[in-house]
Amino acid sequence: MSETPDPEVVELATKVFDMARAGDTGALAAYIDAGVPANLTNDRGDTLLMLAAYHGHAEAVTALVARGADPDRANDRGQTPLAGAVFKGVDDVVEALLTAGADPAAGTPSALDTARMFGKTELVERFSAR
Repeated sequence: MSETPDPEVVELATKVFDMARAGDTGALAAYIDAGVPANLTNDRGDTLLMLAAYHGHAEAVTALVARGADPDRANDRGQTPLAGAVFKGVDDVVEALLTAGADPAAGTPSALDTARMFGKTELVERFSAR
């Protein structure tokens, strides 16, 4: 028998996920510093880092990784933040994730596979050299 989630906890989680989508780095960092898990996931397995990366917020990505967010954690569909950033064509987020040690071969499809699918030759070469 599962417990009904506390409405206040659900409201807080929703607020923090919205901060990640919006790139509200300062507030997001403050919540993580206050105890919100850096690898918090939503009902689709998307982490705060995945949402920040997918929505093009390099500063938020860097802040989350600095606070322990896993750059290679895949969502329920097997996608990683790096693959999401490659798909969206957000170069500064790709750079932030690579700097954080993200693995271009992680996930399904991987960032390398995604770069191949979309003909991003420069990224394919860069990822293949790692």
